[in-house]
Amino acid sequence: MKLFLDTNVVLDLLGEREPFYNSAAKIATLADKGEIQLIVSALTYSTVFYILSRFENNETVKEKIRKFRVIVETSDLTDKIIDKGLVSKFTDFEDALQYYCAVKMECDIIITRNGKDFKESDIPVLTPDEYLNSLKVK
Repeated sequence: MKLFLDTNVVLDLLGEREPFYNSAAKIATLADKGEIQLIVSALTYSTVFYILSRFENNETVKEKIRKFRVIVETSDLTDKIIDKGLVSKFTDFEDALQYYCAVKMECDIIITRNGKDFKESDIPVLTPDEYLNSLKVK
């Protein structure tokens, strides 16, 4: 199963932001064990670095990103994705870019804490907790 991680979930994980960290960490553990595949957009890295470097040393943030890269695949931000984002019905351009990266990578689910931002999505959208709870039901 391919899960697309929205930037806010990556920030929760790498920034160890409570109360969201544990759920993000459980998803990362599933990927580390090879049980799921995680995808992020190339845009996520610059945003995560920018935000986390306000609170932590730049080298510390880079090291966190290096370790994270081991368990994720990156969707390129192409001209085609940018063009789709520009004409989409998404109200937020960044969310449109994230969505079309998920589409390009044929993701099964988008994992975000801001589901309302993806109401135009044809891909199911779940919070980290909703996703983890869905695994317990199966």
